Amino acid sequence: MQQAWQWFGKWDLSLCLSCNRLGRFWPITGLLRICSRLGDGVFWYSLMAVLPLAYGWQGLQASLHMLLVAVLGLMVYKWLKTRTVRPRPCAVSQHVTQHTTALDQFSFPSGHTLHAVCFSTVLLAYFPGLVLLVVPFTLLVAISRPVLGLHYPSDVLAGAAIGYLLASGSLLLLV
Repeated sequence: MQQAWQWFGKWDLSLCLSCNRLGRFWPITGLLRICSRLGDGVFWYSLMAVLPLAYGWQGLQASLHMLLVAVLGLMVYKWLKTRTVRPRPCAVSQHVTQHTTALDQFSFPSGHTLHAVCFSTVLLAYFPGLVLLVVPFTLLVAISRPVLGLHYPSDVLAGAAIGYLLASGSLLLLV
């Protein structure tokens, strides 16, 4: 079993390095830095503020639902970060370049991706017509994490899976 984990760790780092090499191109790095910064919450919280104005009661319901999954996601994310204490790839390998500042020192899971998937899943359940706005943004946030040297691809996949499970569970219970 230990050999399998070692192989997975090497594969994950190798894939991370491949993604991180894209960060050498300033137009890509610039775009992904902006998406990452907006993914800190600015994009989502702005959208949550606009939804009630644009869609009335249904927009308010969606915003409150998104707020609920944000709080749940934050609790799960913080709990996992403090339990797994996985160092960021830029702290493990001198070959991974950190292209932007990290919000904390640990890597697993990607909170940006977890929240982007949570928000997108809930939002699209209420307003499927917003798919062309939120899905590309969510994908750019997820891609930004390994390209900017902040996460392994497995952190991003785990964040996406956790975010989807939290949002889907909340939709089953609340909608």
